[in-house]
Amino acid sequence: MSKLSSLILATVAFASAVTSVRAQSLVGGFMAGKGHGSVVVSGTTERYDDVYLAPEKINGVPIFHEVRVNSLNLYATYGLTDKIDAVVSLPYIRSMGRAGATTIADLNLLQPTAGFTNSRQGFQDVTALLKFKSFSREIGSSILDLLGVVSFSTPVSNYETNTGYGYIIAIGNRATKYSAVGVAHLKTASGVFATGQVGYSLRTGLVPHALIGEAKLGYAGPKNYFEGYASFQESNGGTDISEQDFNGFFPATRVNYIRLGFSAYRPIAKGFGLTLGASTYVAGRNVGQSTGYSAGVTYNF
Repeated sequence: MSKLSSLILATVAFASAVTSVRAQSLVGGFMAGKGHGSVVVSGTTERYDDVYLAPEKINGVPIFHEVRVNSLNLYATYGLTDKIDAVVSLPYIRSMGRAGATTIADLNLLQPTAGFTNSRQGFQDVTALLKFKSFSREIGSSILDLLGVVSFSTPVSNYETNTGYGYIIAIGNRATKYSAVGVAHLKTASGVFATGQVGYSLRTGLVPHALIGEAKLGYAGPKNYFEGYASFQESNGGTDISEQDFNGFFPATRVNYIRLGFSAYRPIAKGFGLTLGASTYVAGRNVGQSTGYSAGVTYNF
C-alpha cells in the first residue's frame, strides 16, 4: 500500500469517530509513517428525542423534549516512527434542548441553584494517545498487523456537570479517562480491510469504568476510502436513571450502547481531502437514541 493511502486511512480513522462526540474512538488500524501525519477540522451534528432507559426506550427527553449537539472538532496525527503514531483531539461542543422559556423560568424559580438553561457550550476534553505496531505478518497476499494503544483524556474547560435534570444537556462528564486497547488489522492486496479492537477505560470520580470495542470493514483504494463500523460500550457498575434512588447525577449512570456507522474519504487537491460520516445508536442503556452526521476537511503531509 502506498504512503498516500496510509495517510488517507490514518485521517479517515477520525471521520468515523466524530459522529458522536460523547462516544468517540480515535483508533484506526493504519499507521501514518515516520514524519507524516494528518490534520482534520470537522463539524458534527446529532439529535435525539428518544432515550434508551432500563429496561425500555421512552419517547421524549425529560424537560428538554429534544436534544441537539453540534461540535467543531480538531484532530491531528503524526508518525513518530514507522511503528509509533501520536494522536491529539479536541472538540468544542454546543448542546441544546427545546424546553419552553416558561418551563426554564419556572424550574429556576423552584430550584434557584440548578441553573436550568436550554444551551451549554465550551471546549470538552482533550485526548492524547500513542499507537504502537507490535506485530506484522504476511498471510498469503494479505498483511495482519497487531497494535496496542494507550490514551489519556481530561477536561480543558470549566464546563458544568452537576446533580439535576438540567444537566441532561451537559457537554461532558468531567472525568479523566485512562484507556488501553488492543487492535487486530487485516489488509488485503485488493484494498479490502477488517479491523477489530477491544479495550478497557478507567474513569475518575463517580463515572463507571467501561469495556469498549469496535469492528470495522471497508475498502482503502489509492483515492477512495469507505468503511462501515459497529462500536460498543459496556459500563462496569453505575446506576440507572429509572432507579428510585437515582439522585440526578448523570455522570454516575451505567451507560451502555451499540452504535453503527460509516465514513468515507476522497481527495480534492494535493494534500487536501473531504471526509463524510454518519452514525446511529441501535441499542443502549441510559443514553439518547441519537443519529449524527459529520463532514470535514483534511490535510495530509
